[in-house]
Amino acid sequence: MSDYKLGEVETRFAEIIWANEPLGSGELVKLCAGALGWKKSTTYTVLKKLCEKGYFRNENGCVTSLISRKEMQAQESRRFVENTFDGSLPAFLAAFTSECKLSEEEVGDIRRMIEAYSREEGL
Repeated sequence: MSDYKLGEVETRFAEIIWANEPLGSGELVKLCAGALGWKKSTTYTVLKKLCEKGYFRNENGCVTSLISRKEMQAQESRRFVENTFDGSLPAFLAAFTSECKLSEEEVGDIRRMIEAYSREEGL
C-alpha cells in the first residue's frame, strides 16, 4: 500500500465498508447512495481508486478491506505527529493536554499503554 491519506469523503466511504464488510458491490452502491448521495458510477470510481491504493479489494463483486480502521488510524496519527510536531509524541501530548484535561480513567489508560509497551519492547 502506498503512503496515502484518505480525504474526508473517502474516510466516510471507508467507514461504510469497515462497518459492513464483507459486502457485495451492489449493496455498497445502495449504502453509498443513502449515506453519501452517490450514484453507482461514483461509488465504483472511488472503490476502484482505493483498491488501486491497496486499501480495499473487490473480488467477484465482494468488497473487503486490506487495511483495518485501526491500522488506518495509526498511519494517519503517525503522519500527523511527524508533520505537526517533528515526530515528537511528548510535544503532541503536551500540546493536547494544555487545552484538554484528561480524566483519571484516561490517565490510567495511558499509563497502562506505556507500561505494556515498555514490557513488550523490554524497556
